[in-house]
Amino acid sequence: MSDTKPNLIRELFERNKRDLMTYLSHRVGRDDASDLLQETFVRALRYRNFGAVADPPAFLQRIAVNLMTDHARRRRTEAKHLAYESFLDDYPANDAPADERVDHDRRRRQLAAAIDELPARCRQVFELSAFEDVPISEIARRLGISERMARQHLSLAMRRCWAALA
Repeated sequence: MSDTKPNLIRELFERNKRDLMTYLSHRVGRDDASDLLQETFVRALRYRNFGAVADPPAFLQRIAVNLMTDHARRRRTEAKHLAYESFLDDYPANDAPADERVDHDRRRRQLAAAIDELPARCRQVFELSAFEDVPISEIARRLGISERMARQHLSLAMRRCWAALA
């Protein structure tokens, strides 16, 4: 990679970071916006034909919009998968019928067995996310893996847990 492309991206970053950060912050919040802003410029830097882009600020905006779409999709998927927490926290009342309490205990054991059977790294990701409420980005950092890999581990864990409860 020649020096001109990184310099061009750096200048583009300096000119557009404030507007993009404002745009992203309004849509995903300040914490996630900074990550998306950084990823926007990383993707622009990786784009092979950047020199042929007619309108670089519009190109950056398009990358940011695509990243926001991916981010929203991940959030929806994570929220859907993490609904199991209500099961863990929703123990039947003492005056509930005995069969309801027995069924809940059976399902809790099934879930525990499914978690125990997960591959080690997958179980680590799941436990950090589910029981310690650690964000995916932090899990990835702690375990020395990419966020994408952390999400894949979490997705596998969730599929197996839901299958155990089905």
